[in-house]
Amino acid sequence: MEAQQTQISPRITSLQQQILSGNTAALLAFWQEMTQQGMPLMEAIEGDDTHALVTFLWRDNGDTHNVMIWGGPAGLDHPEDHQMTRLLNTDLWYKTYRLQTDLRGVYTFSINDSLTNQERGGFGTRFLPDPLNPKQFVAHKDEGKPDSQEIVFSVLELPNAPAQTWIVPHSDGAKGKLYAHRLRSQILDNERRIWVYTPADYTERSEPYRLLLLFDGWIYIDLIPTPTILDNLVREEKISPLVAVFIDNPDEETRNRELPCHQPFVDFLTQELMPWVHEHYHVTADSAQTIVGGCSYGGLAAAFAGLRASETFGNVLSQSGSFWWDKDPDDGIQQEWIIQQFIASPRLPLRFYLEVGLKEDWGWIYMVGCNRHLRDVLRLKGYEVHYAEFNGYHHNVSHRGSLADGLLAFVGVIDPI
Repeated sequence: MEAQQTQISPRITSLQQQILSGNTAALLAFWQEMTQQGMPLMEAIEGDDTHALVTFLWRDNGDTHNVMIWGGPAGLDHPEDHQMTRLLNTDLWYKTYRLQTDLRGVYTFSINDSLTNQERGGFGTRFLPDPLNPKQFVAHKDEGKPDSQEIVFSVLELPNAPAQTWIVPHSDGAKGKLYAHRLRSQILDNERRIWVYTPADYTERSEPYRLLLLFDGWIYIDLIPTPTILDNLVREEKISPLVAVFIDNPDEETRNRELPCHQPFVDFLTQELMPWVHEHYHVTADSAQTIVGGCSYGGLAAAFAGLRASETFGNVLSQSGSFWWDKDPDDGIQQEWIIQQFIASPRLPLRFYLEVGLKEDWGWIYMVGCNRHLRDVLRLKGYEVHYAEFNGYHHNVSHRGSLADGLLAFVGVIDPI
């Protein structure tokens, strides 16, 4: 694993030599340079165009005993392996990794960390963004409650990471509108928020609009700026205008019950949500023009909705779908239940867009493997499958850039891979 390697930064080595030779101004000049250019420090490796040395830096304010990196190349476990080193007796702490130049992810620092999960005091209580990195990604402590405490991550973005041009708002051009609703489900016996995006110049005098349905609604509004992405794609005439419906979860516990292959949730979609959408918005009833999608459990839920309701949802868009999931996790065997269902079922009128990050593996869960497995099964069954892998982690900082690829696969001009 990259994080376990011991790497040496030429820039830090040079700084150390200057300090040891008596250059007392070298450290201040270094900090001024780093403050101006932003962090982390990235250095080319001679003879290796696919990797770079990436050095994370922390400036001690006088009470630092240790600094730990969390996330990104450090992962989420074994904090003792990812402590920074203090440079001589200075205020500079550092750690260097050798990383691929197309990597994207997020990270934080933990200062004076106990280095044990039990004593850390709960997720996010010690973590701080990199004060020298202007690129930030804001999430929430409770993903089911967007108004809960914010967690600010720093973005790790190497030079060859895929461009994310579609997520940037533009001042010119018409913009769609976003409407908030609440919908009560008799089937699920709960209530949730529903947001609906209508494109600029939306009118009921046109042909019915294509429909995009996305789970984890607030994620696809706040963290993956889907309304902005749709506005940009329409403005550049990459896709025709469409209506998007964002489905929220009442809470995290409900999400973990309803999204993983839960038939009552599909019944809610087909018997309650879709009739409500058709009653209030001018959208198509053609399954071939309807996309259902999500990330993680949401990608799994999208595949299950396609399997059980292909007459309603003809296109499945999965970002890092959790296809490892098993109905019986206590049997000790990773059955990949949804994949077994597609193996056993006849070919359905479905198309797929699947993507996964190459760094998405932890413990016994190997996201790349289960996504490749589903891809291969679907292609052998004769399905049209657009498949992509990105060099990144299980995080929306990558999904926000690649959502447009999935939309273009279904409603733009792109050939199956």
